[in-house]
Amino acid sequence: MNILKIYLPIYLLVYFLIAFVVPTYRTFKKTGINPITFGKSDNAHDYIGFVMKLLIAILFVAVLCFTFSDKLYYYTIPISYLSFSAFKIMGLILIHISLIWIGIAQYQMSNSWRIGIDEKNKTELVIKGVFSISRNPIFLGMIISILGLFMIVPTALSFCLLITTYFIIQIQIRLEEDFLEKQHRQEYINYKFKTKRLI
Repeated sequence: MNILKIYLPIYLLVYFLIAFVVPTYRTFKKTGINPITFGKSDNAHDYIGFVMKLLIAILFVAVLCFTFSDKLYYYTIPISYLSFSAFKIMGLILIHISLIWIGIAQYQMSNSWRIGIDEKNKTELVIKGVFSISRNPIFLGMIISILGLFMIVPTALSFCLLITTYFIIQIQIRLEEDFLEKQHRQEYINYKFKTKRLI
């Protein structure tokens, strides 16, 4: 337990760097394009971006409560009957598999990496590697990582984060699918036919 209290915040920082910071910097360095496309308008796309940022912030708060304050952790409503070693070990396995999976997907996506929908710059449709297994491998990895964190720190708050993240990602996936079908037309339709949305 004490090791987890130290390790989880470190893992989250590494996860954030690998999943967001490094690919964003790499794409901008190579292309000069800012891959972060979420804005501040009131449309569905930007609202989803706002909710995703909020969920990430709450996730960090949940882990920090677990790490630094037993009293604050109590208010996240721990689910005691799920707090056993085998469940936590499975969670640890999942968060590390998901991190490796996301890292591979980021690498294979290369300059097509975007956070949100880029309507200004046409990107290549990536369909090889892990993208031949899942049309949305990064989103899949994110869902698995939140599931793993719930298993490690089973609370009502982490469960709500898991459910909310899943549905927000499902909405974002559908927004992106509509956009990609308009941009890539038959190529994306063929890809949808061959490859599942998640897995």
